[in-house]
Amino acid sequence: MDRDVAEPDIGGYPGPNAQRWIEFHSEHAAPSEYSHEFVWDVTAEADGPFVTDVDGNVLLDFTCHIGAAPLGYNNEKVLSKLREFDLVEPMKIAGQDMYFGAGPDPADAEFPGASHLMDKLTDVSSHYGMDTVFLSNSGAESVENALKICHDYKQSAKYAYAFENSFHGRTVGTLSLTKSKEVYTRHYPQMAGVETVPFCDCPGMTDCTCGFFPGDGSRLRNALSPEGGHVNPEEVAFAILEPIQGVGGYRFPNEEFMAEVGDVCDTYDIPLVVDEIQSGVGRTGEMWAADHYPIEPDVIASAKGLRVGATVGKKELFPDEKNRLGSTFGGGDLLASMQGALTLEAIEEYDLLANATERGRQARELLRDDAPDHVEDVRGKGLMLAVEFDTPERRDAVVEAALERGLLTLGCGKKTIRLLPPLDSTEREIELGTGLFCEAMQAVAGKALA
Repeated sequence: MDRDVAEPDIGGYPGPNAQRWIEFHSEHAAPSEYSHEFVWDVTAEADGPFVTDVDGNVLLDFTCHIGAAPLGYNNEKVLSKLREFDLVEPMKIAGQDMYFGAGPDPADAEFPGASHLMDKLTDVSSHYGMDTVFLSNSGAESVENALKICHDYKQSAKYAYAFENSFHGRTVGTLSLTKSKEVYTRHYPQMAGVETVPFCDCPGMTDCTCGFFPGDGSRLRNALSPEGGHVNPEEVAFAILEPIQGVGGYRFPNEEFMAEVGDVCDTYDIPLVVDEIQSGVGRTGEMWAADHYPIEPDVIASAKGLRVGATVGKKELFPDEKNRLGSTFGGGDLLASMQGALTLEAIEEYDLLANATERGRQARELLRDDAPDHVEDVRGKGLMLAVEFDTPERRDAVVEAALERGLLTLGCGKKTIRLLPPLDSTEREIELGTGLFCEAMQAVAGKALA
């Protein structure tokens, strides 16, 4: 497949082969949240955003596996380098308990591994003074370890602050910080002491309707005892937020809100954890979404595009005691660590931050120009894009209409569709994808949806 000329090509959808695979998978799999009946054929052609399913349908994937495949499928920017290596077995080792290398000197290593990935992560986070990394298996684990190091750093703490509409993972610990749909948290136990304040995406402080800025100070500041509240800031282990909320609806905060969160955390020495699992690794046109805002995070939780979980922070926050943190397989997947390191290399080598910024601008302009009346908002930074509709039913209908035209998209929040094209998307691919999406929006414009 040549992505320079590839086009979506849809026959009957979903096809009979996809149905067979779905039925086979569903025999023993726990119910999950598959958003559509797309079954990727890993033996068929794919290139960048273009992918073939098990029925031979060619689709344009503007989900990037919810950001977990930041360069799409079979991207030569990474794949060409992977072909150079003679991979070995075991591919997965006890990565936190065993070192691994490739030759006598890390500087001349045949291929990058976990150590190189950590080196690159501290390099792209050095402007925050971050010099230490703990690798794990997933985004939820990277957040869990962020909580642990903050509680170890502030051992007398009994409070933490999270933000409304947030999503931080599906473990019991991360669900205690997740403040979006109740289906995620219903009946599960919660960590004590987690306070919740609004995530302000209002136009500004003077136009705030969410309640974060009540007119005097902010809900976060006013809760602290020096400001007249009841919470001793020395007993606050951390505040955690997504710089851009993902599952909650691709909500982009206003500058005053972020400045206030940053100032409160700086003033009272409250560690600020940013969850960059969906928004990080170049997705917004900066390496971290936090880079767009006036905050100085103390800890970054990352995953998805890195292929492993990573808790990145300042050394003084991490416990010195051995076995205080642990993960048998964290960073021990040779291929995943290599892919993470090569992805960061590709972002730098091909100037993909600038490309994401420019292609994101292009996509927003095209979407806004052709948006029908039932579209309430088109927003985004870089290639982290969102289109919000008048009703959830309209949103769902557009997802289906786009799929019928060969475009894969995903819903989020209550009535929003998120678009995550590959970071190296071309002008042609953005025109093609947004054109299909605009056709889908127009196709449901006349439908009477609740």
